[in-house]
Amino acid sequence: MTAVTSFPLACLLAWAAVAGHAQAEKADRSKPIVVEAERGSTFDLQRQVTVLNGNAVISQGTMVLRAERIELREMPDGYRAASAIGLPGQPATWRQRRDGGADEVVEGSADRIEFDARADTLRLLGNSSVRRLRSGVVADEITGATIVWDNTAEVFKVEGGQASPANPSGRVRLTLTPRSEAGAAASAPAVVPLAPSRALGTSR
Repeated sequence: MTAVTSFPLACLLAWAAVAGHAQAEKADRSKPIVVEAERGSTFDLQRQVTVLNGNAVISQGTMVLRAERIELREMPDGYRAASAIGLPGQPATWRQRRDGGADEVVEGSADRIEFDARADTLRLLGNSSVRRLRSGVVADEITGATIVWDNTAEVFKVEGGQASPANPSGRVRLTLTPRSEAGAAASAPAVVPLAPSRALGTSR
């Protein structure tokens, strides 16, 4: 039975701020899609389905989706949907640069990853985790059984589940790294020292 765990309000607000900064690179949508695989793959032009097997990779701009098997479908309205399935010990992974952040990347891993371009959502199913990296260093991380990223609303939805090697407690877990004191000081408004008034009590 799936266990749903709620975050304290402070944690939810903090993660909402993280999600707001995690919006995917918008320019990727206009880039060509490149597909690769090591083993036999099929391209069904009539059904508009591509199945990739063996270290499969789909990339579009800064977005990279990797898994043992990936199925890519093109819908009648032109939108695409992808389903990526990993192996035990080798989860499916997704990585994309944050919009407007040259040194910030969001990446995720799960047993299965499903992407829906029409809804602009990414579903990570089973042993799921999402991380935000600044200059290659993990800044924030969230883990759970299921994670759904709604890019349009800029919202993460997370559910807990059964205990697993990747998540022994089965609980939803959120780790946030405070910004450095130097960074906080730089973003804080400058304090202007008070000076005695030279006009107090004078006539105008």
